[in-house]
Amino acid sequence: MSDAGRLSGNPWAKRGDLVLRVLAAIPLGYGVASLWAMALARVIPGARSEATIIATLVAFVICAVAAMWAFAARSGWRAVWTLAVLGAVAGAIAWASIGATGRL
Repeated sequence: MSDAGRLSGNPWAKRGDLVLRVLAAIPLGYGVASLWAMALARVIPGARSEATIIATLVAFVICAVAAMWAFAARSGWRAVWTLAVLGAVAGAIAWASIGATGRL
């Protein structure tokens, strides 16, 4: 059964799904974008200042796409888990980069 059919009878399930999507869109989307900005700033070649500016501009796009994905996903939980995994990947890249270069 599709999620729309499963949620159609229970108004609390609809509200819970909406709350999950809002939480995925706003704080989780911001966190994912911040982690990707940090990771990209460390791996983009060139001057540190230019890499930081480019990574920040890309993070604005990531934040917007994450918010759109949160409401386009099949369910609220799928949105949360997808964004959490994307954030974990960015965090791992940043952590590995810090470990490899030894600088923050």
